[in-house]
Amino acid sequence: MLRPTFPIETERLTLRPFREDDLESLYAYQSLPEVARFLYWEPRDREESRSFLREKMAAATLEKEGDWLVLAVEWRETGDLVGEVNLQWRSREHRQGEIGYILNPDFHGKGFATEAAEAVLRLGFEGLGLHRMVGRLDGRNVASARVLERLGMRREAHLVQNEMVKGEWTDEVIYAMLREEWDARAAHAPGGSGDGPAQD
Repeated sequence: MLRPTFPIETERLTLRPFREDDLESLYAYQSLPEVARFLYWEPRDREESRSFLREKMAAATLEKEGDWLVLAVEWRETGDLVGEVNLQWRSREHRQGEIGYILNPDFHGKGFATEAAEAVLRLGFEGLGLHRMVGRLDGRNVASARVLERLGMRREAHLVQNEMVKGEWTDEVIYAMLREEWDARAAHAPGGSGDGPAQD
């Protein structure tokens, strides 16, 4: 089980559970076609975002495999909610997890997705004791692939036309990292000690 101590702070960001007053900021990006383009859902209206906000607010603890931890990503300098980052506990037996992230396009290009996702990798490996973590994405989502590559994840598979999404066949690309690779990356980071990246 993983019940993080909140807030989780990185160099520029605060990761925390979603709150009721996040509705407008959540709707601001969930309603955008460019955000939904590579995801399974269509742009959402305000009431749909309200419903999903309630689900996100309840996803602040990983108690069993299959659970999702969903955290709001807040830019401390401005207090803006810039997006969300996710961790799924996929298998207890095999110690597997999956990460994901969605950012408001207004905040793209600042490295926020990489910074937030790194904190979630740390939670998975060091908090939950996972052996392996993956990131899955639509093969056309080049920007998301760059995030996973900056995190040091390996591109393991490119599944050609393996899913029907929104009426068209799409490719799926899978990236992965093992705990030993996370530890090695941490050891070679500036100031790294081998016990994980230095806390921001």
